[in-house]
Amino acid sequence: MGIGADADCDFAPMKELVKRQLGDLIDRLKEISVQLDREDRCLLDQLEQTQSQFQRIRSTAANFYLNCYLSPFTGKYAELSVSLRHLADRKYGALIVVQRDDPLDELLHNGVPIGATVSHFLIESIFQRGGPLHDGAVLVRNDTIVSAAYVLPLSSAPVHRTMGTRHRAAVGLSEKCDAIVLVVSEETGNISFAAGGRLYAVLL
Repeated sequence: MGIGADADCDFAPMKELVKRQLGDLIDRLKEISVQLDREDRCLLDQLEQTQSQFQRIRSTAANFYLNCYLSPFTGKYAELSVSLRHLADRKYGALIVVQRDDPLDELLHNGVPIGATVSHFLIESIFQRGGPLHDGAVLVRNDTIVSAAYVLPLSSAPVHRTMGTRHRAAVGLSEKCDAIVLVVSEETGNISFAAGGRLYAVLL
């Protein structure tokens, strides 16, 4: 399932940040390459640091692409980002389905109607631990929270052992349609999104 970003997507500051980070990483790798000729130096620690640096770049790039994927389909992507950060800080697990072009009527059933404009306050209240709707997924269409408490189809593909049911559900739905599924891990507070059957970590 394709997940191409909108051709007119323009989040220039974020894009420039990724470019700068990549440039810094390239310079660092060149330095390490030169030091390889020195047999008295062990470079394992430095290589490990570059791995962490690359993961930060990947996460920043994922944030850039996430905004590009969402912006043509909802004007409330900034509200969604705020809600994800707040939920992650509290380690409140969350699943948010953002509908794009594909219809979802055949994939989502028995949701609880909401019919309210997207706001981070409302999303955070829905996923507050112990609430009646917090275990299911929320559906966002355009700028509206359509409904909540959906059970998503689980992916049968292998996932990392640290990934729980929410991540498998996010990937499972994204395997069947072009929706973007936002996930907050209840265990770690980590944020990710599923698209095209794959899961991407995000640093917000």
